[in-house]
Amino acid sequence: MAHLEPEPKSVAGEMHAERLAGRTQQVFFSPAEEDNFLTPGNPEVDFDKRAEFDAAEMDTTAINLRIRELMGEGYGTIVVGNPLAKHSLGVGILNRLRLTFEGSLGYFGVGMIDGPNVRVAGRVGWSCAENMMAGTVVIEKNAGSCLGAGIRGGDLVCRGDAGARTGIEMKGGTVIVGGRTGAFSGFMMQRGRLVLLGDAGKNLGDSMYDGTIYVGGAIASLGIDAVPGEITGLDVEWLTRKLARYGLEAPGGVANMHKIVAGKKLWNYDNLEPAEKKLVL
Repeated sequence: MAHLEPEPKSVAGEMHAERLAGRTQQVFFSPAEEDNFLTPGNPEVDFDKRAEFDAAEMDTTAINLRIRELMGEGYGTIVVGNPLAKHSLGVGILNRLRLTFEGSLGYFGVGMIDGPNVRVAGRVGWSCAENMMAGTVVIEKNAGSCLGAGIRGGDLVCRGDAGARTGIEMKGGTVIVGGRTGAFSGFMMQRGRLVLLGDAGKNLGDSMYDGTIYVGGAIASLGIDAVPGEITGLDVEWLTRKLARYGLEAPGGVANMHKIVAGKKLWNYDNLEPAEKKLVL
């Protein structure tokens, strides 16, 4: 029968700087690295070339087509007025771009992007920045549930509160919430960093496989296989730099944030005996 620790503790070194062996040769983390939001093979745009248009009388398809037309004409700064919480705006942009929505977005805003720097002046609905690959998305107000679902890279920042399942199935990148978050945030997290400056709802980090969660407020409860970790100097350095970039602060200081990591007992769940599975769950 496999051995199970009665009180699981985090594995040291979940944030580290060594080069991974094997096929990828990927540098997993370096506190001094510069974020790279470039995607090769896309049209050249000039950030000093600016365009604005009013989207009040346009449907979703027309708005997204207009953004692409302007990028094709070399506009690197685009401002969309009156988005009026329409769904699926700004999706699938695989280009460097400064894109601003002067208002709120509906469901699935700016999903599947790879490179643009987006600012949303209002709120966003469910699943904003789903499957984001690179770039930045800054939401000035609140966000619905499933913020950053499946995110793989870049920075996703919500200055207000977010709903349930924030960072669900994260596979990389950084999600930062300036306020509170709902239940099951970080659910099935695989990699990346989830920074919650306010309170976190129930079952935080449930079934997380890897990655790191930082919480500045109270935690209602931890989910299955989510365990406390120890804040290190590397954590403090990274959090200080990342939060300063967006003008945010941890309420009690970054050194006093809660750190949550994977207990890693679910890694070999299929190999456990039925009685052992009950102990884990």
